[in-house]
Amino acid sequence: MAVSEDFARLTDPFRPELLAHCYRMLGSVHDAEDQVQETMIRAWRSYGDFEGRASLRTWLYRIATNACLRALENSSRRPLPSGLAGPGEYPEAPLAAARPEVPWLQPIPDTLITAGTADPADIVASRQSIRLALITALQYLPARQRAVLILHDVLRWRATEVADLLGTTTAAVNGMLRRARARLEQAAPDAGQMHEPADPADRALLDRYATAFENADIPAVMQLLRDDAVFEMPPEPTWFTGRELIGRFLRSRVLTEPGRFRMIPTAANGQPALAAYLRGHDGAYRAHSICVLTIAASRVTRVASFNDPGLFAAFGLPQAVPAAAAPVPGR
Repeated sequence: MAVSEDFARLTDPFRPELLAHCYRMLGSVHDAEDQVQETMIRAWRSYGDFEGRASLRTWLYRIATNACLRALENSSRRPLPSGLAGPGEYPEAPLAAARPEVPWLQPIPDTLITAGTADPADIVASRQSIRLALITALQYLPARQRAVLILHDVLRWRATEVADLLGTTTAAVNGMLRRARARLEQAAPDAGQMHEPADPADRALLDRYATAFENADIPAVMQLLRDDAVFEMPPEPTWFTGRELIGRFLRSRVLTEPGRFRMIPTAANGQPALAAYLRGHDGAYRAHSICVLTIAASRVTRVASFNDPGLFAAFGLPQAVPAAAAPVPGR
């Protein structure tokens, strides 16, 4: 029992950062949680053989990285709809058939990776390293290139340390790093252009978006979008780009009447987010989607609406909220 308590005391503080690491590798909060659990099981089994030649943190990262690489052996990348096909052109037309067989990218709650972290600088760094554009771009990299880039560029490991973990040479690591960086720049050249969700202007914009959405105020929503904004809704493969097309889609298919949605602020991937609850025939609001907003220059540039009620548990959110009076403008 003393060994178990000692192991838990020493390893539990690393769980949030290991979860963030596994999420960067896998693009799924559920898969990341599974691999952190697998990491702890493997670490516990080998704890008696841990000789302290590396730090405990390095040892755990070694186990977690290898667990993720094994998990990626038989899996394809996790895309967003915008990474599979071109945008929709007719917002009023029926949507393309959903593709449940696609392993879609998932968001991750900020609270899971900042748990137990008191240093504001650490919190900022954690949020920046899980922003949605970066996680999406990482999905384009082969598994080992992904691991190299994350370990070297995100976690700041030396190339020699990465080579030791992967059982290869420093020259091979540097080669993979060059290819990974080039591919990442090609896939997401603007991945670094993000704001912190705690920014007061961003929080105000999030509140305005939530109010407009709840009130089915299409002009108000459109006013908050950048001209070239993107709106996507995994697992729906159809997505739209351009403020006018998005407005037409929302008017015809989503915001058909005031009070249809209730929006609760949250945070995901180091970005402002909203938990959307859809009103049922009985008046109760049930979990519908986690909407992650990308904001730049006081405009919403992308809305990724993850239409998966199964995500709400990870965010610590209920599956339903009580019926409420219909919202009114300027609530």
